[in-house]
Amino acid sequence: MKIFKTILKFSPVAVLAWLLLAGKGYNEAGILEGFDMLIAGPMAFLYAGLVAFITEGIKPNEIVDIAVESVQEIEVVFFILMLAYAMAGVFMSTGVGAAIVNAALKVGISARIIAPLSLVVTGVLSVATGTSWGTFAACAPIFLWLNHIVAGNMLLTLCAITGGACFGDNLGLISDTTVVSSGIQNVEIIDRIRHQGIWAIGSLVLAVVLFYLASAGLPTHSASGAEAYSNIPQNTLNFLAAERPDALSLLQQVRDGVPAYMMIPLILVIVVAILGVQTIFCLSAGIVAALFLGLKAGTVVSIPVFLEEIVQSGFAEAGAWVVVMMMWISAFGGVMNHMKAFDPLAKLVLKMSSKVRHLMTWNAILSMAGNALLADEMAQIVTVGPIIRELVDKNIEGSEKDMYTLRLRNATFSSALGVFGAQMIPWHVYIAYYVGIANAVYPLASFKPTDFIKYNFMGFVAIISLVGLTFTGLDRFVPFFKLPSEPKVSLKKQVK
Repeated sequence: MKIFKTILKFSPVAVLAWLLLAGKGYNEAGILEGFDMLIAGPMAFLYAGLVAFITEGIKPNEIVDIAVESVQEIEVVFFILMLAYAMAGVFMSTGVGAAIVNAALKVGISARIIAPLSLVVTGVLSVATGTSWGTFAACAPIFLWLNHIVAGNMLLTLCAITGGACFGDNLGLISDTTVVSSGIQNVEIIDRIRHQGIWAIGSLVLAVVLFYLASAGLPTHSASGAEAYSNIPQNTLNFLAAERPDALSLLQQVRDGVPAYMMIPLILVIVVAILGVQTIFCLSAGIVAALFLGLKAGTVVSIPVFLEEIVQSGFAEAGAWVVVMMMWISAFGGVMNHMKAFDPLAKLVLKMSSKVRHLMTWNAILSMAGNALLADEMAQIVTVGPIIRELVDKNIEGSEKDMYTLRLRNATFSSALGVFGAQMIPWHVYIAYYVGIANAVYPLASFKPTDFIKYNFMGFVAIISLVGLTFTGLDRFVPFFKLPSEPKVSLKKQVK
């Protein structure tokens, strides 16, 4: 009876996973399709409430109270998400993103440097815009056709664009994966970036070196960004106009040129973030700076148009999906925690761990396993995130400062292993999207999912270093990245 009760308590997680993966059944192509999180979340919450009533006798009005309390814990995240979506749209439309790309393209690009340069440009652009999918759609036409002109290694360049496009989803103020993973772990985004910043940038630098070494034998004749744009077929531009109009706008600004000072809003956001200014004010500073500099550059028509067509649409986009999704998933997590559904898993992990670092490594493994199972990094973040938070909160003793550091690492696991791990999973939605975009914008090749893995040095470096440094304790040599160690933190003898 006890085993049945334990399985029943954990079953809402399985139901949520099934709804996301196969809830709608087979489509016309014979492929299983799941529901969107906006449908799967509420349905899983209602089922969790039913299980809580059956197993613990929690009444419906109590379940509602639990849900509301859980949502209240992360309400500040909703404001951050709306500003993040707004700033992403602002940076894509006012020329901030185009200024970054043009700064790199002013240098003559050869086959020998196109892959490492692609990684750097897409990495910076993804931090600025907060969107890996938008960054990939905007940069793939430029760099794939540049690669074609200079006779570079197509797969090297493809993997460099892929790895860089995801960099901002791991280290960006405005990425929804960064914001949501931080919110679930109840940590400040600024603290999170400060914690993992040196490690993330170091991983990027190492990946750049690896791409450069892999490109060493390639030709050295160069081409310009203008040549690349002129070679992009009209059907590619038509595809972007229909599927990613924001990416097409950025491409057109790259073609027409924008003043270099349009990079200032991004620099401003980074500076105020380093100074420790609260995230909401960092994002607001970036939006305001882009407005006034955009008016000067001519990329902003007027203040009312800027507010209504860009900022307001960003608020609406966040409110239409990610904010509502977060509310339902927070409610779901609150009910699951209240009926102690994750306690058996906590006991198992605790039994297999003799040190805090072992338990943290298991949290990394759970994140990767959830990503592979759910085939969606956001689903992994909102499903596995509460589990690994509970594993830390209920099984480790330490000061509030040290516990906060452990939660920062949990947040890093959620997003970093979500976005970079996605690139190593051929059936992941990330790869499916990238395959579609790459084949559409560069029809001379026929890309398949495994092509995005072969030379994905950014993904390999990030995953191996994050898990390896955590397990071995070598993270103590990376500034700000050190986890507290025994006896400052210790495992509890038994789960309470």
